[in-house]
Amino acid sequence: MAIVTLKGNAIETSGELPKVGTKAPDFELTANDLSSKKLSDFIGSKVVLNIFPSVDTGTCAKSVRQFNKEVSALENTKVLCISHDLPFANARFCGAEGLDNVISLSDYKNGSFGKDYGLNFITGPLEALHSRCIIVLDENGTVKYTEQVAETVDEPNYKAAIDAL
Repeated sequence: MAIVTLKGNAIETSGELPKVGTKAPDFELTANDLSSKKLSDFIGSKVVLNIFPSVDTGTCAKSVRQFNKEVSALENTKVLCISHDLPFANARFCGAEGLDNVISLSDYKNGSFGKDYGLNFITGPLEALHSRCIIVLDENGTVKYTEQVAETVDEPNYKAAIDAL
């Protein structure tokens, strides 16, 4: 379990992020077209997991926009934006914003991604949603970098995540 804050108030998460140097757990999430996507679908590409509570909050939306911008200059790199948002909300947001360099995925069906990665909030007003995290993986799915943002309303360290690639 980890402790982060939401506007200064302590909230707990369900576990710890995968350790640097380990293989990331595979997952099955839902894409905007309602197809299933697994981590194994992205083997061969560097991957940034941009994880957040909801695309309908200011900080989460900023992170999607920023990673969309950052990844456009990178080769062989995918950014997976992961939340509990319904695929329809993800598609609406990305379409309205003209974001085409990120892949939105939803953990709405059973929440197993958040549980397997140890990042679900288990207390506080955002209980059951994902805490704000960045996990960078190499082409083989090995964890190269992790960040669980200490204050949920703060943005992640984009530079550190991009440098880890």
